[in-house]
Amino acid sequence: MKSIVNRIVVVLMVGALTSVAAFAKVHKHSVIFENDTKVGGTVVKKGTYDLKSDDQSGQLSIIKNGKTVAQAMAKLEARDKKAGDFQVRSTGIGDEAQLLGVTFGGSTQDVVISNNGASTSGSN
Repeated sequence: MKSIVNRIVVVLMVGALTSVAAFAKVHKHSVIFENDTKVGGTVVKKGTYDLKSDDQSGQLSIIKNGKTVAQAMAKLEARDKKAGDFQVRSTGIGDEAQLLGVTFGGSTQDVVISNNGASTSGSN
């Protein structure tokens, strides 16, 4: 009897842990910056990068060759309808460009960079 109860408890714990992981989404997409662009407090040089957004931590990361070159805190904002494709929003021209946020194709939410929560993790 004790063995059965122990097995049930283990199954319930595993189920609870996997359900928490199922709600946390990490979105990834390749992006090309045609100009140097500021992400959070870091200037990211023009080029091709991988962009990763973690819904659970609120972290938006810019990655090149497996190395995180910039990070910024972001929040999710609801959209009126699903996005048709990947979208990048920025402000400024040339070397004054600053990333404001992104939207992943098929998503009903925008990822918007928080101005106050920016952090840096290196430079390219």
